[in-house]
Amino acid sequence: MSQPNVRVRRTRALLREALVELIEDRGFERVTVGELTSRAMVSRAAFYRNYRDKYELVEQIFDEAMAEMTADDEADPRSPARRWADFLGHIDAYHRLYGALLGRKGSPWFADRMRAALAAMSSGHLPGRDPDSLVPSVISAMMVQSILWWLEHDRPCASDEIAERSSRLIRAVIEVAADTGTG
Repeated sequence: MSQPNVRVRRTRALLREALVELIEDRGFERVTVGELTSRAMVSRAAFYRNYRDKYELVEQIFDEAMAEMTADDEADPRSPARRWADFLGHIDAYHRLYGALLGRKGSPWFADRMRAALAAMSSGHLPGRDPDSLVPSVISAMMVQSILWWLEHDRPCASDEIAERSSRLIRAVIEVAADTGTG
């Protein structure tokens, strides 16, 4: 897939920044496309050339990060722990957006989507478990809560450190689940 041209990248960056500002001011649910385009100083046509709605704008950012984290294991030599650390690096790069989306004025829709995506990803690393079982659900909730804690405390440690700290907790859940046969 080819890289978008400079104008498209600039438009997307302006819209992302405007989205963060509007979420911080008004909350995600109250943000309209008209407000987004006005704040970003881009036309509605430019918005709709890139996104069908504000949800797709958010989904694109998140889906790009998830695609990096869930790349085919054979094609990507990174361990699950390294992928988690890299994902948290993405969260760090977009900390204002994720803080806005997951914070008090954020979107329950986004938090649910993030948990579901992380549960599906987690279940792929847990042999014999499906994404609807308890363990992937608990793990994804721990991941989202780790992100939220980190963001709410203004990222008091590097992304690699929060990845390691949360990974230890996740490994403990996996070990207990394996010992008890919890699925």
